[in-house]
Amino acid sequence: MTDTLIEARNLSAGYGSMPVVRELDLRVDAGEVVALIGANGAGKTTTLLTLAGELTPLAGEVRFLGAPTRASMHARCRGGLGYVTEERSVTMNMSVADNLKLAAVSPQVAFGYFPALERIMGRRAGLCSGGEQQMLSLARALGRNPKVLLADELSLGLAPLVVKSLLEAVRAAATERGIGVLLVEQHVRQALKVADRVYLMERGRVALQGTSDELINELDKIEASYLTGHL
Repeated sequence: MTDTLIEARNLSAGYGSMPVVRELDLRVDAGEVVALIGANGAGKTTTLLTLAGELTPLAGEVRFLGAPTRASMHARCRGGLGYVTEERSVTMNMSVADNLKLAAVSPQVAFGYFPALERIMGRRAGLCSGGEQQMLSLARALGRNPKVLLADELSLGLAPLVVKSLLEAVRAAATERGIGVLLVEQHVRQALKVADRVYLMERGRVALQGTSDELINELDKIEASYLTGHL
């Protein structure tokens, strides 16, 4: 039987009474990377916020670790949820070392994901590059041994080599540790390289879904949808 870790069932969500996401069905299983892609405004971040517990569903339900939940984000994080937002999830006025200590993540674990962090342990996070901050964010999240990781735009504004390193760490966490990962990603080609399955959102709904191998043949159409807003 498939071990589904987090799931949206007929989920509608938004802000106030206005739905941004409508009738969404989505799941993430243990040990897989699922990419959630789509143009800006498609509803990807709203989906993550609702799965994380920051937003309350307007309809439908979120299931976490096999059971329906309306728990707060804090409670879900205690229960095994990791969340990396598109803003760098670090304390800017603290050193890299103290950021790891605050998250109760050992330096050795962090270096296992990102060896580049070792040489900047004494540097204040606010003085690190965007790539270094994102490596620190992801190391903090993965180092807590989550069951599920939600990651919003890891690659935003970063150099290709840094993006490759971040996505490889996500892939390794799923493959080697069985973490279920839901990855919101603008770089479609990069996402398809690491994802097992893909959902394409348009205007709050899933417009296309399938395995990465299946959707690689739709790549030109998918990338065109980012410009036109529809397939």
